[in-house]
Amino acid sequence: MMNLLHWRLLVAVADGGNISRAAARVGITQSGASQAIAQLEGMLGFQVFARERRHIGLTALGEQVIEHARAMLVRLDAIRVLADDSRGLSGGRIRLACFPSVMSTLLPGLLRDFQRRHPGIEVVALEGTDEEVEDWLAAGTVELGVVLNPAPGRATVLLGRDAWVAVLPTSHPLGRRASASGVSLAELATLPFILATGGCATNAQRLMQQAGLHLSDVRVTVRDWASACVLVREGIGVAVVPESTLPAELRGLRVMPLAPAIHREFGLVCSPAGTASRPVQALLAELARTGDLATPGHR
Repeated sequence: MMNLLHWRLLVAVADGGNISRAAARVGITQSGASQAIAQLEGMLGFQVFARERRHIGLTALGEQVIEHARAMLVRLDAIRVLADDSRGLSGGRIRLACFPSVMSTLLPGLLRDFQRRHPGIEVVALEGTDEEVEDWLAAGTVELGVVLNPAPGRATVLLGRDAWVAVLPTSHPLGRRASASGVSLAELATLPFILATGGCATNAQRLMQQAGLHLSDVRVTVRDWASACVLVREGIGVAVVPESTLPAELRGLRVMPLAPAIHREFGLVCSPAGTASRPVQALLAELARTGDLATPGHR
């Protein structure tokens, strides 16, 4: 049975002529998208798309299917706007601040799904360091902010949790041990080190300080987690990064868990203006209702 997500997928494929980009746009895997299209074409008994080597076009019947699908989705959005109007939500705006790693991995899917269900609410995402996010919340510049390691009870919704991991060149002696045994911060502290901050005050330097240790040989400091992994791959040093920021391609890298394990959490925190905002409360209620606590995977 086709659902609304699948109809949105068909329209996205028709617009872009590419299944993988359309799948990413609606938030499903490429294999799931291909399977959904095949199922629909099997149900209809004819092809919607004409597959070419580098492009996917529409068949004559497919053009009619997409025309009806577009009309259906437009009418659905109109119904949703009507429902939001009745609740005083249409025309509302949510300003949401976040630090870069979560902005690029977790937020796009959450915000896309919310705006699909509430097309009358505008969501403006602002990227900054975790310290800037705290400043914007305190000043009321934003209604919502993603806060790193929020104090107990402070976050209205916990969005995710991931582990800090050590990243070493594959040839490094520490990487030859079994992954289960992990590697300690003390073992890493004296090695040539690539310090990545990710725009956050909580990074390897802070983790070392909290453990009573000191990084004695910082070769390079970078903001971007991905840049740190590139430098590790080149053999310049080792790094400690959040697991969710690891690159998809790990060739040349050895990823080891920290022992003992250290995790970070991030949650949505309201400013006073956000507490009084109906659109913000609608977003938070929806996240709480759907249980959108997430542990981001690798990019």
